[in-house]
Amino acid sequence: MASSNSFKLRCSIPGHEMDVRGLATAIFPEGAFVSVSRDRTGRVWVPNSSPDIGFSEMHCMSGHSNFVSCVCVIAPNETYPRGLIATGGNDNNICIFTLDRPQPLYTLEGHKNTVCTLSSGKFGTLLSGSWDTTAKVWLNEKCMMTLQGHTAAVWTVIILPEQGLMLSGSADKTIKLWKAGRCEQTFTGHEDCVRGLAVISNTEFLSCSNDKSVRRWQVTGECIQVYYSHTNYIYSLAVFPNSQDFISTGEDRSLRIWRQGECCQTIRFPAQSVWCCCVLPNGDIAVGASDGIIRIFTEAEDRMASAEDLQAFEDELSKATIDPKTGDLGDIKLEDLPGREHLNEPGNRDGQTRLIKDEQKVEAYQWSVSDGRWVKIGDVVGGSNQQTSKSVVYEGKEYDYVFTIDVNEEGPSMKLPYNVTDDPWLVAHNFLQKNDLSPMFLDQVANFIIENTKGHVVGPAQIGGGDPFTGAGRYIPGSSSNGSAPSGVADPFTGKGAYSSAAQRQTSTNIYFPKTDGVTFEQANAPQIIAKLKELNEGAPREHKLSDDTMESLEQLLLAVCGANSPEPPPTIQQISLLWKVSHWPEDIVFPVLDILRLAVRHPQVNESLCGEAEGVQLCNHLLSLMRPEGRPANQLLALRTLCNSFSGRHGRALLVSQREAVLSRAADLAAVYNKNIHIALATLVLNYAGCFHVQPDLDAKAQCLSVASRALETVQDKEAIFRLLVALGTTVASDQTAQDLARSLGVGSQISKYSTVSEPSKLGECCQLVLKELQ
Repeated sequence: MASSNSFKLRCSIPGHEMDVRGLATAIFPEGAFVSVSRDRTGRVWVPNSSPDIGFSEMHCMSGHSNFVSCVCVIAPNETYPRGLIATGGNDNNICIFTLDRPQPLYTLEGHKNTVCTLSSGKFGTLLSGSWDTTAKVWLNEKCMMTLQGHTAAVWTVIILPEQGLMLSGSADKTIKLWKAGRCEQTFTGHEDCVRGLAVISNTEFLSCSNDKSVRRWQVTGECIQVYYSHTNYIYSLAVFPNSQDFISTGEDRSLRIWRQGECCQTIRFPAQSVWCCCVLPNGDIAVGASDGIIRIFTEAEDRMASAEDLQAFEDELSKATIDPKTGDLGDIKLEDLPGREHLNEPGNRDGQTRLIKDEQKVEAYQWSVSDGRWVKIGDVVGGSNQQTSKSVVYEGKEYDYVFTIDVNEEGPSMKLPYNVTDDPWLVAHNFLQKNDLSPMFLDQVANFIIENTKGHVVGPAQIGGGDPFTGAGRYIPGSSSNGSAPSGVADPFTGKGAYSSAAQRQTSTNIYFPKTDGVTFEQANAPQIIAKLKELNEGAPREHKLSDDTMESLEQLLLAVCGANSPEPPPTIQQISLLWKVSHWPEDIVFPVLDILRLAVRHPQVNESLCGEAEGVQLCNHLLSLMRPEGRPANQLLALRTLCNSFSGRHGRALLVSQREAVLSRAADLAAVYNKNIHIALATLVLNYAGCFHVQPDLDAKAQCLSVASRALETVQDKEAIFRLLVALGTTVASDQTAQDLARSLGVGSQISKYSTVSEPSKLGECCQLVLKELQ
């Protein structure tokens, strides 16, 4: 069979809906492999019959209630001659599957946090590692022993061929060798989290780390070689059948092939995180990434993709956008870059990157030794004040951007035109007014514009600080001027001048945490809420239809709680009781009532009535039932916001503190719902709890706050939600050594470090740096 000595794409498999987090070679059928994903499924892929070079899905497995993060295959035995498949997930469980049914054969329970790594050994032994800092050895559906000794999350485990020897790698930067449940050796050398392990032989193994290095070790404890080439975190390793050469993948968008100790080929991806890889029995490579696609690469010319498919992959890569902060591109100054003629000079090594200036754009190219040419790997954004030179025509006018906005999953898409010279907040405000949308979407739409224009915002700088939660301090048409903020440090939550002593505060002053006053969701459009309530009431079944008197009472209640200076009399006991009763309307129409409830619980009388000792538990249970993972997103969102707003009163705070375990456990499950607004509300809830337990220290409560925040950060991508989670983390660990040690053991520092360089919005990077400082 002809070989080109260079790997090229064989096929792409768009089989998952979210990130592919784990891959493993299957034992049956021949040439198959297994993948697992954040979409909560595992899938078995089999090669198609020649001459088709693709793969088809043979089997789909589901059983986890949260993301699936790792997979391994258990060797066949007499009972299961085709072997078993083990998967670990963010639900803390391990599911064991056969190839005969989609549901688990059985589930292994015992870990107290995400199971992020699995390895199988002889005689059906299974080794698991978890964020709970332990590894566990399982046999015949039972946990035989727990390996304790790491001080942070166990990210990777592997069973060595020699019976009884096991390895674990951790966020505490160490690798431990275990025999018969006892730690025999600790390997030190990595400078950050150890993310992956791979066996070379009975006496040697490889490790990879967030410190961008791969290390080769002897089991006796010596590091005999360090390999450098990656420019960001390295997530996974796999060894070729010759047991010497290997591959690695990481956060620098790359797969790297290593031969005889050298990186001989670099393959870039149109996805930021290249999470996992495995080597198939025929020497082909399977790779999973954050775009949900599995890609197979081969050296065999008869299995390579067609010229058209190879070009399509190259075209997709060339259209990717690259943030220079995530790779090896350095500080980019547009005026110092060479032009396209620079590509006439050949590269020095495979994978070498070169930046060129094309008008006002910066393009990144990579040298391909096999092709003898520079291949475009994307457009660089954020490295300079570059602006788009393209224009889009919409309704007869030219714009720099025309976005498609989906505010309501069931409604039609809307077009939002934008020029980089516009104020994103004013554009967002006008867009909401034009489309008759609730002002509660203002922050989300404005942040969407800012994120998707890559920071190309032109216009006057704001005076003073804007409230990072509500946008207060920014100009919004129709709002009154608050005047200029006093000199000194601006409060990031209110936009007002913070207290300054006679000696002016240093620029490093922490204005973000600890934050002990609750953050609430205040936006309200009473006429819009009432109009929706009337519309749904007209179409409601007769047994659920509300009387005119009931509608009038709800409207009076809403107006009474919507403003501090409302002329309406305060809510009556009858109105509050009515609100509680109507909040049990059918789930498909109850959301406007929940919106009234969200606003009402801020009022002292409503807070006392609904959150008091007798009624409070009922309210909590009702809201938690609406937050079921399979529930309606609108109800989940408003239930979360109601809980957040309940912190505004003494009775609400006391209720939520007493129900903390159940509330945070249910809320944490909603991190898996792909909805930015839900993520922001979840982050706010964690933040409000963190504020409570900063004032009234409770280690168990702080541990749950840290765990929920850390778990949410694994999945949340919205920058506002991430910011609030960082503030929650900072508030939890501030001035508390035990909480700081707990955060370190969970690997929080390594988990959040990638946000420390974020400059847009600046509060994200600044807050992250301050949290990391607390954890030093």
